[in-house]
Amino acid sequence: MQIDWQKNPLIPAIAQDYETNEVLMLAYMNEEAYNLTLSSGYAHYFSRSRQRLWKKGESSNHTQEVKDILLDCDADTVILKIKQNGVACHTGRKSCFFTSVLQDKVILDKEIDTDSIYGVVDTLYHTILERKNSKDSTKSWTKKLLNDKELMLSKIREEADEVCVAIDKESDKQVIYESADLLYHTLVGLGYRDITPDRVKQELARRFGTSGIEEKESRKK
Repeated sequence: MQIDWQKNPLIPAIAQDYETNEVLMLAYMNEEAYNLTLSSGYAHYFSRSRQRLWKKGESSNHTQEVKDILLDCDADTVILKIKQNGVACHTGRKSCFFTSVLQDKVILDKEIDTDSIYGVVDTLYHTILERKNSKDSTKSWTKKLLNDKELMLSKIREEADEVCVAIDKESDKQVIYESADLLYHTLVGLGYRDITPDRVKQELARRFGTSGIEEKESRKK
């Protein structure tokens, strides 16, 4: 039985510990990711949020060694039987499935410091997404911003203006402080739109080596 990639260009891929059968994460594969997984022996996926192919563990080195691949009866979902090196979840937990709906609590503690692996920007962005999906909005400024678009937009404008003032008239320390405020509020805006910082990095990479004048001219075409 073969996967019909014309019919199913993107299929769910469940990563399962090959020894314990614990489900560690769910991601998606396109044909290129699937073929790379087969040829390399390591799990590759297609990220819907990043809109690109990625090797699991490409930045953290928490790779997934593939021991077997199981295809379901409709040939549109796969289970990867894997050996997980490190942890599977970007939050630093062994599994991505750590929140109990019925108990309404987190049931798995973090095992690693994600700041040192993914960097503070990506970690902050994922924390913003956690706040976005949280039911409790009473103590979270992030949640308040996400629930009030006009407030969020006004804060981004305000912080951008304060960065300009700081650069023009204030100390280096104040420039750094105001820039951190702007970055945080911009990340909240990205979280509101479900746009990962990775896609911003991809855009910067696309522009690398192109002059600003050429880049602006290309937008007019």
